[in-house]
Amino acid sequence: MGLKDQFQDKAKQLAEQAEAKAQGARDEAPERSSQAERDTGARADKARDAFDNGFED
Repeated sequence: MGLKDQFQDKAKQLAEQAEAKAQGARDEAPERSSQAERDTGARADKARDAFDNGFED
């Protein structure tokens, strides 16, 4: 196997790994989005409660 073949094989391997990683990121994106939405909602509720408590005291 020549040096050129080794480089082509490595390039192909890296391209496949990059594609697999990109596919994994696309699969996780909706999950991360919904998690971030839940986290934001909880923080907003906490901030709202703290604000409301400031006026009640």
